[in-house]
Amino acid sequence: MTNKKRVLFLCTGNSARSQMAEGLLRSQAANRFEVFSAGTIASFIRPQAIEVMKELAIDISAHRSKSLHEFIDEPFDYVITVCDHAAQSCPVFPGDAKRIHWSIKDPVAIGGDDEAELEAFRTARDDLRGRIEAFVADKLA
Repeated sequence: MTNKKRVLFLCTGNSARSQMAEGLLRSQAANRFEVFSAGTIASFIRPQAIEVMKELAIDISAHRSKSLHEFIDEPFDYVITVCDHAAQSCPVFPGDAKRIHWSIKDPVAIGGDDEAELEAFRTARDDLRGRIEAFVADKLA
């Protein structure tokens, strides 16, 4: 049996924000948390998310997009929504999961040229990184 807290990150397509959050928390505190991510629907992982995570030496290229239905019967200590749509449509999970909402701008919706897209993904990644650092500091204090 593990004493690790279970964390599920949710967004709409499990293609960028929740994937980056999963990679960041695993990188920072995999020894203390079991980390998962899912979307209200499964889609695909955005190559830009993979690219900006590599800039931090975090490889999420082997991740796959998952639907929250894969986890609906699993207990979690924390369910963290990283987009407003997921927060509104998030189901109730078994157990005493604490729900947390972080409204992270969708980097996919920014548009523009390749560099503008990458910059939007970096902004989302860095926002997530700061929130995850604070989350880890708070939960491990």
